[in-house]
Amino acid sequence: MRDATARFRDVEVAVSAGYARDVKQCLAHPPHGGMGFHHMNRGYVDALIDVERPEILTYERGADGRRTLTGAEYIVPYRVWPADSTPPSVMGQNLKRADDLGIWYLHAWVWRENPKGLFADWNPAVRCPEG
Repeated sequence: MRDATARFRDVEVAVSAGYARDVKQCLAHPPHGGMGFHHMNRGYVDALIDVERPEILTYERGADGRRTLTGAEYIVPYRVWPADSTPPSVMGQNLKRADDLGIWYLHAWVWRENPKGLFADWNPAVRCPEG
C-alpha cells in the first residue's frame, strides 16, 4: 500500500489522479486525535476494494498550508454492500460500519505512525489547524 500511495505525497499528483483538491473540513475528536482532511476519489466509490486505489487519501495540513499525506481510507457504500451482510475486507481486515454515513470503512495510517495501531480510527499524532 505504501508503494501504491507514495506518489500521492504530492497532493497535485493526487488531484490529477481524481482526488478532490479542496477539502474544507478537518476531522478531529479530542482527546482521541484526528483523522485529518479526507480527499476522496468518487470514481473509486463502489463495491470493489483495491489496495492500490483507496477511495480516500488523508492529509494533515501545516500552518503554512502544506499538506502531508498521513494515510488512506477504504470505503464501500451500503447501497452496493448492504449493512446487514458480511463486512467487506482488505489487507486481512474487516471494514467497520458507519451507519450515520451509510458506509463500510477502514483507515490505514501508512504515512503517519499511529500509537493506537495501523488501522485505528483516530490518530493522536494528527492535528487539525486552529480555527
